[in-house]
Amino acid sequence: MIKVCLLGCGAIGQTIAENSGKKYRLIAVFDKNVNKAEEVAKISSAEVAKSFDDFLNYCKNCDVAVEAASQQAVRDCVRILEFTDLVIMSVGALRDAELLNKLISTARASGRKIHIPSGAVGGIDALKAVKGLAEEVTLTSVKHPESLKDSYFFKEKRIKVENIKERTVLFDGNAMEAVKFFPANVNVAATVSLACLGFKRTRVRIIADPGVRENYHEIRAKGSFGELCIVAKNKKHPKNPKTSYLAALSVVRLLREMAEEMRVGT
Repeated sequence: MIKVCLLGCGAIGQTIAENSGKKYRLIAVFDKNVNKAEEVAKISSAEVAKSFDDFLNYCKNCDVAVEAASQQAVRDCVRILEFTDLVIMSVGALRDAELLNKLISTARASGRKIHIPSGAVGGIDALKAVKGLAEEVTLTSVKHPESLKDSYFFKEKRIKVENIKERTVLFDGNAMEAVKFFPANVNVAATVSLACLGFKRTRVRIIADPGVRENYHEIRAKGSFGELCIVAKNKKHPKNPKTSYLAALSVVRLLREMAEEMRVGT
């Protein structure tokens, strides 16, 4: 049974808690919103950390800590790696090369591991396999405008979400810019980038479509290995329309595999 500490008690945190006891056990949770933390703790019989420093003390006695809070929270996770392994869900934060290098160097010095779940897409194992052979990778994400409405993009471009009445390409550029404009929505772009070509060479297209009810992600890759095309049509998480249910399920699967004798896939 893997002992887990949870940072962030939103939709993903609740899904992790609901599955606690099946290969892994939550021992402590922390969230700036105390009510959310107490709700998740009640589901999983975990302790509620009173502060981040208190949470770090719990991390000393767990096998892995899961960040499911925010990109800003990832900056605090450097300290977590001094004590235990770390799962990062807010992958968009890793566009910051300095932060990424700091996390990796801390993990190396302490003998810990950083885990990035596949999140809301499939095919990450295939992208990892063709790293070094791929010449181009394109991620196309299609979401309902409401799922994108709080993004920095709309403030920067002075576009009102309610004015989007038909399928509209909002962004077409590299992943580095995409993560900046849509920080809460394109963790997928960051995961795809880290798996293969990097943030500057991965092309991202963000499309708003009032007619869709699912989050659609398509990954296309070409190179000397051939071609890949991976499509995922995800139901929104019932407790947060900005989150794909598959993203939450991917971290549950990752935690369970840590306790299993065999792992399937790259």
